[in-house]
Amino acid sequence: MRRYLRVLLGCILFGLCSILYVFSQLAASLEPHDGWMGRKPQQRTAFLRGESGHGAGKGAGKTGLEDQHWYNRYIMRKPDASDPSNTPVETMHLAVVACGERLEETVTMLKSVVLFNIKPIQFHIFAEDNLHVKFKDMLDSWSESYRLKFSYTVYSITFPSENAAEWKKLFKPCASQRLFLPIILKDVDSLLYVDTDILFLQPVDEMWSFFREFNSTQIAAVAPEHEEPSIGWYNRFARHPFYGKTGINSGVMLMNMTRIRKKYFKNDMTTAQLQWEELLMSSLKKYKLNITWGDQDLLNIIFHYNPESLFVFPCHWNYRPDHCIYGSNCKSAEEGGIFILHGNRGVYHDHKQPAFKAIYQAIQQYTFGDDPVHSLLYPLEQDLQKTTHTYCGKVQHLFTKQLQKSIAMIQDKVSRGR
Repeated sequence: MRRYLRVLLGCILFGLCSILYVFSQLAASLEPHDGWMGRKPQQRTAFLRGESGHGAGKGAGKTGLEDQHWYNRYIMRKPDASDPSNTPVETMHLAVVACGERLEETVTMLKSVVLFNIKPIQFHIFAEDNLHVKFKDMLDSWSESYRLKFSYTVYSITFPSENAAEWKKLFKPCASQRLFLPIILKDVDSLLYVDTDILFLQPVDEMWSFFREFNSTQIAAVAPEHEEPSIGWYNRFARHPFYGKTGINSGVMLMNMTRIRKKYFKNDMTTAQLQWEELLMSSLKKYKLNITWGDQDLLNIIFHYNPESLFVFPCHWNYRPDHCIYGSNCKSAEEGGIFILHGNRGVYHDHKQPAFKAIYQAIQQYTFGDDPVHSLLYPLEQDLQKTTHTYCGKVQHLFTKQLQKSIAMIQDKVSRGR
């Protein structure tokens, strides 16, 4: 009898040890391996070519198999995968294309993002090769606490060999690069594209949340080009199809990249529906003599024939001089203030719209870590007081209404030690 009891006790002990082993393995499998927050600021900066695994090193004008595409990729900084403090957190993705004299403007835009963003964000910066090291030096010079909020990749400007020269000079240098983001960034599911002349006056997280409002057919989100048809450009002058009554402005554009890559698009060139890359090529061939605003015109044409694919957000998410230059006509901004400022037509750098220039200079001159109230908000309000001789200056309170809330949010986090 004692022998049976000893055997039974041994079986029970073996079973308990087995259960403990299973649980320990399960716990180990759930430990985080990568993440964006908590990485070490002194981590090694990589400056590698071809890390994407898509045959980088094949420049514009060169083609190949699927793993030898026509674009290059430079990895500038990545999170330290060996850092045990890394935890998996949803990462937002933002892309911008910078050519020519756009370095300072682009960095100021990125600064406005990092000033307010809550979740970690990955920047995808497409730039001419001579700007790569300059971007690295400027971004890496920011204070440690803000460098922890983002990671970035800098890419070369590249186009498909077919019509590469035409794509590059379409509208502005390199502007049409963004049309090929779904093809280049194959591992990115969703993306926010912005022009270099964008400034965020509140957390980019709020814009990112629009993705949750997409229905099953929507692949992108933008704002209308105009609120008032009497001053609209597309409805008065366009020589090609455009979306809706006044067209769309693509300076701020959410893109569900996975859906774009999978979708077959209706068009006016063939009875067959086309996928994204072949649709771009065909559209350029047909309309290149009829378009004025380059890539934005092509997007208007595409969504004219596929209106169910577009989500349209209000104008205060893409507020431009046209919304106030002839009198205020953006109702959503009048109600809640301006969320994203778009200084198109070079208004950050001339004297035509001093209210826009004042916002740009305030963010550009602000130093991370300084008191945002005394070093950003108060000087800005004083400068805006000098712009009341313009129509946009007369609605200056719209420029700071949301900014005040965003700055208060920063101070609240600091006071709570977050």
